[in-house]
Amino acid sequence: MKLAKPLLIAVAILAIAGALVYALTEKPTAPAATFTTLEGKSISLDQLRGKVVLVNFWATSCPGCVKEMPGLIETYNQYKDRGFEVVAVAMSYDPPNYVANFVQTRQLPFPVALDVNGEHARAFGNVQLTPTSFIIGKDGSIIEQKLGDLDFAKLKTLLDKELS
Repeated sequence: MKLAKPLLIAVAILAIAGALVYALTEKPTAPAATFTTLEGKSISLDQLRGKVVLVNFWATSCPGCVKEMPGLIETYNQYKDRGFEVVAVAMSYDPPNYVANFVQTRQLPFPVALDVNGEHARAFGNVQLTPTSFIIGKDGSIIEQKLGDLDFAKLKTLLDKELS
């Protein structure tokens, strides 16, 4: 009976280690979201399979979001022809007319969606803080989640790797 306890402990440790390795290597799949753009067009993440997609939750009232938009525009323009897509999702509390005005005055070249009832924020793990970005791989898995301003040098390195 004395051998059983150390053996059980060893088995438990191995099981926990195995679960941890699995959790760290298994990428979560992006939710099956369908966004409606300001122009009323539907874009589903399923339609974008085969591309690397950055879903960016933002608000016109968020200083970090406003600050990162020029970098997002530049990155989008640099990589869009290589299979990169951006979907900017305005938070539910952001007035639609503010969002439309921001998109027009800043000439955002990528699709912008309204999350009118907060369903997209909930689907992506209950996003509440902005900016929050999700980088989704060609296979639909979430490669990276970023709370706060994007590091564009790091993002471009990742895009070079994923789109090569």
